[in-house]
Amino acid sequence: MFNLSKNYFELFGLPVDFIVDGEALAERYRELQRVVHPDRYANASNQEQRISLQQATRINEAFETLKNPVSRAQYLLSLHGIDMQAEKETTRDTAFLMEQLELREALENARQADDPQAVLDELMDRISAMIRKQVAQMAIHFEEPSSTNLQAARESVRKMQFLNKLLSEAESLEAELEDMY
Repeated sequence: MFNLSKNYFELFGLPVDFIVDGEALAERYRELQRVVHPDRYANASNQEQRISLQQATRINEAFETLKNPVSRAQYLLSLHGIDMQAEKETTRDTAFLMEQLELREALENARQADDPQAVLDELMDRISAMIRKQVAQMAIHFEEPSSTNLQAARESVRKMQFLNKLLSEAESLEAELEDMY
């Protein structure tokens, strides 16, 4: 049985840091799930089954949070006392917002292009590069979690949310185009 009051990093035996070893995270996830999986407690008491289910749920939540850079950053911010209201917060970086409008317009126009897949590929490469840049910046912001750096990380999370949504829309269009051909 595990102490469910541990933070997600402690639960997985990882340092509290934005940079996470993906292989170590996945390996530890499998180990933890092997120990607490509800199927192992099929013949146990109702209380043991309930505890097993709670632990499996907590481990799943922790894994999903830590493997995603945006949710990991939001979780790290919450550990530092900054709770984001993800749906309500938006960036005030006007240059970034203008770039987002241009990207969105390019995505909307991709369907009518002579080679929509080529336009889409270029657009997705550009968005992916922007996401990688934001992830790299978040790692730097969390190296020394001063108030200024944490606010900068918060801003990076806001931008990542825009970029992830746009990338998801581009992937949907790509799937739609593949279905057409």
